[in-house]
Amino acid sequence: MTVKTKKAKALTGAKAASEAMRQINPDVVAAYPITPQTEIVMNFSNYVNDGIVDTEFVPVESEHSAMSACVGASAAGARAMTATAANGLALMWEIVYIAASTRLPIIMPVVNRALSGPINIHCDHSDSMGARDSGWIQIYTENAQEAYDNIIAAVRIAEDKNILLPAMVMQDGFITSHSLERVNTNEDSKVRDFIGIYEAENSLLDVDNPVTYGPLDLFDYYFEHKRQQSEAMKMVPGVADNIFKEYEKISGRKYSRVEKYKMDDADYVLIALGSTVGTAKDVIDEKRKSGVKVGLVFPRMYRPFPAKEIESLLTSRSAVAVLDRSEGFSNQGGPMFSEVRSALYENKNKPLIKNYIYGLGGREISEEHIMKVIDEMQHIASDGTVKEKVDYLGVRE
Repeated sequence: MTVKTKKAKALTGAKAASEAMRQINPDVVAAYPITPQTEIVMNFSNYVNDGIVDTEFVPVESEHSAMSACVGASAAGARAMTATAANGLALMWEIVYIAASTRLPIIMPVVNRALSGPINIHCDHSDSMGARDSGWIQIYTENAQEAYDNIIAAVRIAEDKNILLPAMVMQDGFITSHSLERVNTNEDSKVRDFIGIYEAENSLLDVDNPVTYGPLDLFDYYFEHKRQQSEAMKMVPGVADNIFKEYEKISGRKYSRVEKYKMDDADYVLIALGSTVGTAKDVIDEKRKSGVKVGLVFPRMYRPFPAKEIESLLTSRSAVAVLDRSEGFSNQGGPMFSEVRSALYENKNKPLIKNYIYGLGGREISEEHIMKVIDEMQHIASDGTVKEKVDYLGVRE
């Protein structure tokens, strides 16, 4: 059923995600509720109940089963989706790897939430960062608009014949998922034309061309299959760049794998993910008024990690602050910090760099916190050294 809708709507991030799913009209959605993701699949189940979509909705007994059902559906040739958060993603763990290893382009909105324990239902990025090496494409979003747009774009990226990898699209729990924002949506027909009809090359239901999924794969071929996944991931940047350009034509909204904000002359650079990007932009605008040349880099597509772009953007800057909303427990800082430093390792003109871990379990990050970070970057550049490479922002001593 085609729904006539106004272009601009007031939507929460969760509602924006379910609206994107409605327009995608997947063949199968298998899901289990978990806070703060529940409203995505709850909204979508209403579309199913009302006959607005043709989707087969499978309410399962756990997130492990949700991903298992999506794997079966995708292997059979269906366009499959699910959604989850935190402990739900952790419970999927075994099947998350199987989905990627089997080269199934499943799309999964993830509403970022802290992993237990102690039990916490609020935002940090420990859930999706824990899955960063599972073989899934990962896209982080700043707001509800980006959540809507990137879920649609992710379908095309994942289903590209040179890719065939599953994709997660993240939004910050409660901060984005439950906040009401203005969202510009596309016409249903434009979304359907953009994503097209999914035709699996190797369907389990194609009895004339039988295939095997999930066989025992020991040392004879396992290594080669992992290498094939790696080669597919190398193809993602080029494919994604082209698809974002195509999406701009139907939406008028421009996206890139790495967003730059006021970077042309920046001496100091913030690197952040998710809703914090918006707060950082406001602070940067204020600092610019007083003559401080500070900019921001947002690695929207975190997997594959945009190492070349990061190196290019950070070369010859005075100081860089990497804001991680998750702890790596390596005593070497958060996960993004480690990857940014690695990208800069061989660069002779690399900047001084410091990590700030913040916002764990939903702890608020304020404009004052980011002001402090920028001030410290100026001191670091002046001193020419980083005394403590990892700091904790906004934590009680």
